[in-house]
Amino acid sequence: MKKFILSFFFATALIGCQTKSNPRIDEEIMLKEELDKIDWTKVDTYPTVDLCDTITDIQLKKECFFDYVTQNLQVRLNQDTITGNFDNLDTLKILVTVQPDSKVKFQLYEIPDSLQGMTKAIDEFLQRQSKDFSVVHPALKRGVPVKSQFVVPVQLNKQ
Repeated sequence: MKKFILSFFFATALIGCQTKSNPRIDEEIMLKEELDKIDWTKVDTYPTVDLCDTITDIQLKKECFFDYVTQNLQVRLNQDTITGNFDNLDTLKILVTVQPDSKVKFQLYEIPDSLQGMTKAIDEFLQRQSKDFSVVHPALKRGVPVKSQFVVPVQLNKQ
């Protein structure tokens, strides 16, 4: 009888230990499967500015934001004195980086040969714009603010 009780106790303990460890393994497996499903190269929500916040359609909201950034940079660049030096160029490609803390950074994406001597002036201009730019709400991935980058074409006025 003692052997039966001991055997029953060990069998119960063994089964109990297995059922306690299985949920953890299952949770880890489920977590790994869920993480594998996530496309980490895309955001769930693009960055936005207050002007575009009332738009509910995702694509229109994205377009609103990109148009806002492009037009804002275009106006500012065309008002600056360095635009007179862009004789052979009609468009600048600007890399826009929006940090999770809403900080924005602008920099030249491609530097054409004709601008090699002007990169310092353009970089200084873009740094000033980064500091003065409107509040940008960062992109979101699974509800968490994330860094995002994109390139916008800024057209230059020929004077």
